[in-house]
Amino acid sequence: MFQKLEDVEKRYEELNKLISDPNVISNQNEWKKLMKEHSSIEEVVMKYREYKQTEKAMEEAKEMMSDPELKDLAEEDMLKAKNKLPVLEEELKVLLIPKDPNDDNNVICEIRSGAGGEEAALFAATLFRMYSMYAEKKHFKIEVLNANETELGGYKEISFMVTGKGAYSRFKFESGVHRVQRVPDTESSGRIHTSTATVAVLPEVEDVEVDLNPADIKMEVFRASGAGGQHVNKTSSAVRLIHEPTGIVAECQTERSQTQNREYAMRLLRSRIYQMEKEKQDKELASERRSQVGSGDRSEKIRTYNYPQGRITDHRIGFSTYQFDNFLNGDLDEMIDNLIASDRAEQLKGEE
Repeated sequence: MFQKLEDVEKRYEELNKLISDPNVISNQNEWKKLMKEHSSIEEVVMKYREYKQTEKAMEEAKEMMSDPELKDLAEEDMLKAKNKLPVLEEELKVLLIPKDPNDDNNVICEIRSGAGGEEAALFAATLFRMYSMYAEKKHFKIEVLNANETELGGYKEISFMVTGKGAYSRFKFESGVHRVQRVPDTESSGRIHTSTATVAVLPEVEDVEVDLNPADIKMEVFRASGAGGQHVNKTSSAVRLIHEPTGIVAECQTERSQTQNREYAMRLLRSRIYQMEKEKQDKELASERRSQVGSGDRSEKIRTYNYPQGRITDHRIGFSTYQFDNFLNGDLDEMIDNLIASDRAEQLKGEE
């Protein structure tokens, strides 16, 4: 581990020189890439330097113990440093776990109603409200990119962007099938129905991370539908982008401006293509450790929202909460913190 830490510190010093080099600064894409790497290893380097400083302080205290006048004070300092070292070592082990390069990115979420008809669409709306309230608590900003609303106020599908540093790190474990068990308002006999909605979480990526040829992208414009004011059915402001080599489609119809809708659709398209490439790489590395928490498989049932019992259970880590109303009002931190801790524990096992 300590050789690895030495290598990381050496790379940090190299990066310090590179990001100050005028030739590198002139190439903004390269400079951004290096700055991102610098930022990603800075915390571990600072913690390692603290470890080395503590180790040095312990050795100095040991030497001072030979002086009768300083012995008591030196012994106290030595024990303090000695007790601190294993704590710092454990922190370093966690920090050495490879960081997800997308953790600091903005995120694009897509919620689609699944089995259950109108009830599933209403559940999709419940999830969107929950994520919106969570984003507000974390001081993230939400922008709706595309929405297909039902007559009762549910969503067949809704795509939205969450903007703010660390957004992806807090949302990434939400990918998968969410299941709800409740008595629908439309059910006269009071029977409990089971419905589902699928959540996909995509990191927003920079141009430098996805190489898109404009010639491969076909653009279609159409009239927006649904809520949004009188203009929606009068102008062809909605934009659909089709990436012809892959068949991936992205559309946006929430803005009045065709230019703005195209910009949002392009961000969504870029993220979907990046995700497709990432999934290919994950399959190629399937022989390596793949955490159940972090797999993000859209077909996997990850969580159940049981209304009669007032219980929400995440099946990946076996964690349940009975703070039902608070959870649906955006108090997700306890669940997300447990998911992150479980994923880290799995990665630590893999490292060992």
